[in-house]
Amino acid sequence: MTDGKRNQPTRRGLLQAASAVTLGSLLPWTAEAAWPLPAKRPVEMTENIWVTVRDGTRLGCRLWVPKGADKAPVGVVLEALPYSKRDGTRGRDNAWADQFCPYGFAYARLDLRGSGESDGLLRDEYLAQEQQDIVDAIAFLARQPWCNGSVGMRGISWGGFNSLQVAALNPPALKAIVTACSTDNRYMDDAHYIGGVLGLTCLHWGTMFRNVLVDAPDPQIVGERWRDMWMERLRNLPAIHARWLGHATYDAYWTHGSVEQDYAAIKCAVYAVGGQVDAYSAAIPRLLEGLSAPRKGLIGSWGHQFPDGGNPGPGLDWVVEEVRWWAHWLHGVDTGIMREPMLRAYVNERTPSEVWPADTPGHWVAEAQWPSPAIRNRVWHLNETGLAAQPGAETQRTIAPHQMLGTAKREWLPFNMALDLPGEQSHDDGLALVFDSAPLAEDVEMLGIAKARLRIAADRPVAKVVVRVNELLPDGKSWSVTYGVLNLTHRESHSDPSLLEPGKAYDVTVPFAYGAHRFKKGSRIRVAISEALWPMLAPSPEPVTLAVTTGASRLELPVRPYRAGESVGDLPALLRDRQQSAKIGFMSVEGETIRQTGPDAAGKVTVIRNDPASRFTIGDIATDRTGQTRMELSIVDGDPTSSVWRVTAGWGSTRADWDFRTLATTELRMTSREFIVTETMQAFERDKVVFEKTVENRIERRFS
Repeated sequence: MTDGKRNQPTRRGLLQAASAVTLGSLLPWTAEAAWPLPAKRPVEMTENIWVTVRDGTRLGCRLWVPKGADKAPVGVVLEALPYSKRDGTRGRDNAWADQFCPYGFAYARLDLRGSGESDGLLRDEYLAQEQQDIVDAIAFLARQPWCNGSVGMRGISWGGFNSLQVAALNPPALKAIVTACSTDNRYMDDAHYIGGVLGLTCLHWGTMFRNVLVDAPDPQIVGERWRDMWMERLRNLPAIHARWLGHATYDAYWTHGSVEQDYAAIKCAVYAVGGQVDAYSAAIPRLLEGLSAPRKGLIGSWGHQFPDGGNPGPGLDWVVEEVRWWAHWLHGVDTGIMREPMLRAYVNERTPSEVWPADTPGHWVAEAQWPSPAIRNRVWHLNETGLAAQPGAETQRTIAPHQMLGTAKREWLPFNMALDLPGEQSHDDGLALVFDSAPLAEDVEMLGIAKARLRIAADRPVAKVVVRVNELLPDGKSWSVTYGVLNLTHRESHSDPSLLEPGKAYDVTVPFAYGAHRFKKGSRIRVAISEALWPMLAPSPEPVTLAVTTGASRLELPVRPYRAGESVGDLPALLRDRQQSAKIGFMSVEGETIRQTGPDAAGKVTVIRNDPASRFTIGDIATDRTGQTRMELSIVDGDPTSSVWRVTAGWGSTRADWDFRTLATTELRMTSREFIVTETMQAFERDKVVFEKTVENRIERRFS
């Protein structure tokens, strides 16, 4: 039912839809005839409009509106990001608007305060000011004469985060969101701390983010004041890494913006989307379980992309799914989408690392509700002789410290699949404490979050444990399926850690990353336990020997019975015609390379990852965009405090009337008591240095 005047779904209609999905989640579903897409129509793009928020600050916004919306208003989907709409995400924004808007929706791409052409300063991630500005922008869009009063939000990564965060504020015009590759917990599942352990991705992302904080506005939009705006951003650049390192536990800094603190605050419909290779996917089953609002989830085979990106493949013709979602929630049209399964997931039949750049073999499955009553934990006990269905005798097995263990899995968040997918694991397995099952008598299919329950002791007061689950093939090769990390001082709480008593055994639970994988008949399941995973994780303050009690420790896998021929609803057609140009053997994509050397005579291992200066042209604004990144990582085995992470990243834009670039460098060194972080920023105008700043901070290592 709709309001005829503005074609806006009524509150009664939305409540009926919510009731239908709650009932439908308890019933079996059947495939329906595909809902026909609306006829396409012309769209008008406006390069910039100003959205004035409550304190008078003006935010820049690109806008696409279908022709005729002044007479027959439409719903609008908002994406709000700190990455300049003018030249940072322009190509992606254009592509999405060209695919989506002709089906009868408006699309608004907002620059956050202090980014792109928007006034003010961007000071950090996910601040309350950002969320309030978006609430104001939603109200502004809902008031426009071409809008029917219904607004949606979509986004990936940052945009996925703030879609959830703004939904928790419940602005009246916000009817639904699509949140991709995001999380409900900013501490446990974001690019800073992994299981309570500082991650390399914190330094990597933070160095790129410092360029975001000082990106320059385009003079073709803001005029001659662009340079004053740029200089103000540079002068107010915060020491962002020192801030993040100063919040090493799940304190109020991280609980802000973590919607798991109060799922009930979210009233609008939520579609949570991700890929198994992406590091954020564990949030999707948590959201489906925790939310009471109408909700759906989809997890494919890919990494940190929307489903149409599909790398590793196969991907989806995603625009079809979003048109169905937004037609239902913004236009009140019954597209059938809310009668379909709550969760649809792709189950890998081989690991992406084995087959990339080819599509990952697998199959789609569906669950009417989550948690699924069909999924049961299957237990493998860690016995002295390997994994077994029954516990064996309790004995202690120790794990010697190896600081270099982890080079077969360098990245928490894979982007460049030629470099970032975890390699064959035999080298790291050889340095770890390993438990293998007998060859499987039948296929075993897991779907969800596995756990390790360990009885474990450490000989130091600060230690961590890393548990990897691999599939060991009959040919002897070991491939990564999932893994978990726990800072053992956080064994009871990420908010209130406590030191270990050396030598004392503790019972701890290590949750893993999301996994959907079929272990094949004849393969073995391997559990590999270590204290280190470098360079992905920062080393502990001292070399640590762990002791695991066999017989009292176990692996719990969420096992799903295989159902041949099951329906997964009206899943958009798979796209199988994309080709990847990279070759795994060369370990290079578009010039990016990685090289590992050592150990040298002093025992030092060095990893250098380099993406040299690149340039591409943004044709419709005749602007060249440049960028570069470099990571230099080193450690000496036996000395965890020898670890050095150094990351450099920069970008800029070049045109006859506009030429700037910024270059950020961050270096992290450590002692047993401190992290020493040095943050440098340089800014160039026509290759002349116009700003330079270096700040060093020493942060006490507390429980890390």
